[in-house]
Amino acid sequence: MEKSPDAFRTISEVAEDLDLPQHVLRFWETRFTQIKPMKRGGGRRYYRPQDVELIKGIRHMLYDQGYTIKGVQKLLRENGNQFLVAVGNGDVAAVEAIAQRKQAEAAPMTSAAQPRLDEEMLVGEPRAKPSRRFFGLGKADDEGPVQSGSGKLSRDNRALLQEALFDLLECKRLLDQVR
Repeated sequence: MEKSPDAFRTISEVAEDLDLPQHVLRFWETRFTQIKPMKRGGGRRYYRPQDVELIKGIRHMLYDQGYTIKGVQKLLRENGNQFLVAVGNGDVAAVEAIAQRKQAEAAPMTSAAQPRLDEEMLVGEPRAKPSRRFFGLGKADDEGPVQSGSGKLSRDNRALLQEALFDLLECKRLLDQVR
């Protein structure tokens, strides 16, 4: 018999669902104060559905995106739990909406400061700062596009090319393993 989606989960159920050891979940509770399972007599943990969703987002950022624990803590501080829940669920629209709302709160743009949509803009301008690699959070003004014809790449474009190179090298490594 399967549990309802709203049911609480034991640590063993969460660990199995997310392919994580139980001791990692206990450790993350000490590092991420946002994870607050209910504890019953004897210290048995019961995770709420929102705890599981948050853990899924934390797992994705740590294991799939390569963030450090401090990096994920900073993301949580700056963007809140809903951001990581959306990331964990793969809800790109929600992640972008949260990121855009955060950017709008940080620096509202005047009509003169808004970028023009014409041929002078770089095609495929990166959305993310290289160190963050996620939806343009914390992008400074000096990291934007460079003038065309200057013979330089912006820091963002260099970072994207470097990341693509690493991805290609990883693909090559995987293909070499199969051979």
